[in-house]
Amino acid sequence: MIVFDLSCHEGHRFEGWFASSTDYAEQQARGLLACPSCGSADVSKAPMAPAVPAKGNTRQEVLPPEAPRQVANTPMPPEVQKALAALAKAQAAALKNSTWVGDKFAEETRKMHYGERDEAPIHGQASLAEAKALIEEGVPVAPLPFPVAPPEKLN
Repeated sequence: MIVFDLSCHEGHRFEGWFASSTDYAEQQARGLLACPSCGSADVSKAPMAPAVPAKGNTRQEVLPPEAPRQVANTPMPPEVQKALAALAKAQAAALKNSTWVGDKFAEETRKMHYGERDEAPIHGQASLAEAKALIEEGVPVAPLPFPVAPPEKLN
């Protein structure tokens, strides 16, 4: 997974998570990227600082959940914090009644779409190629806004 700082022609900055640089380029070429603030599809990579890992003997400060977070090197406005919290809460509520199907997501979603199995809320993993194929077939799928850990990876 790679994270890019992105910006639109209106100057809004935001993060985008991609499987690779190629994934970013493909999504941009297909017009799949849009600014979350204004909806503009005129999106490009913004200058960003390199990710330099901390020394192994350096103690990192852990911020409490209520501490303000940063976006694009500027304080996150309170309304953005509220919106992200509401989005995270909505995703958690949706996933509460959803079944993890892992890397069988494309297969299981396709079966439901074509009536080969009962419809039910599911979530899992799909490659970019699988997701594109599902979309091209008209199968209703959408990426989750926040990463989800597989059940076997949770403590």
